[in-house]
Amino acid sequence: MPGAVVIGAGPGIGRSVARRFAQQGLPIALVARSPETVKGTAEAVASFGVPVVSLTADSTDETALRAALDAASGEHGLPDVVVYNAAVIQGDAPGQLPASRHLDAWAVNVVGALTAAAHVAPAMARRGSGSFLITGGMPEPKREYVSLSLGKAGVRTLVTLLDQEYGSSGVHVASVTVDGAVAPGTAFDPDDIAEHYWRLHTQPRDRWQHEVVHSDGIVPAGQA
Repeated sequence: MPGAVVIGAGPGIGRSVARRFAQQGLPIALVARSPETVKGTAEAVASFGVPVVSLTADSTDETALRAALDAASGEHGLPDVVVYNAAVIQGDAPGQLPASRHLDAWAVNVVGALTAAAHVAPAMARRGSGSFLITGGMPEPKREYVSLSLGKAGVRTLVTLLDQEYGSSGVHVASVTVDGAVAPGTAFDPDDIAEHYWRLHTQPRDRWQHEVVHSDGIVPAGQA
């Protein structure tokens, strides 16, 4: 049975998204940079009784990321949904970071998502269905977060480009923009945020949204 792949499956949104899709009975493939991170999320998902495959790959390593996606498909089949949740979240002012640090952040925040989409979306398009969802943020640029603002603007553009390429073939491409610091028990509780991913994945095609903004912990009207 095809399932869900979560790239960036650490504590917080990644773990909550994996649990939300497992709750619906989908097999889960988890991808993160460290075995410890994957193990922690796999244990959090185990109670739902669905098949779970744990994979390690750095999202900036194209070969490793593609291999992890192939391994996930080998275990569960071509996924129904891929969630790209990897990001470099850091505070930096204009001119504070050297170019190499900006390139490192861009590689995680944007290029990794493009690599993952390029690897799975063509097959989803041939099948005629699938969701590719990216965790976004920074609805407005902030000078205190230059690299993150640039990266999340890139994510927003990438969603548009991927929709232009694959949307007409049945692939739902969208982002969940989180406008605040994620923490349990707050307006930005990761379990609440995870609901957006499930809603996007299950939206009828004639109601597809390409961005949902989570700003206050309440699902806005028309986004259910």
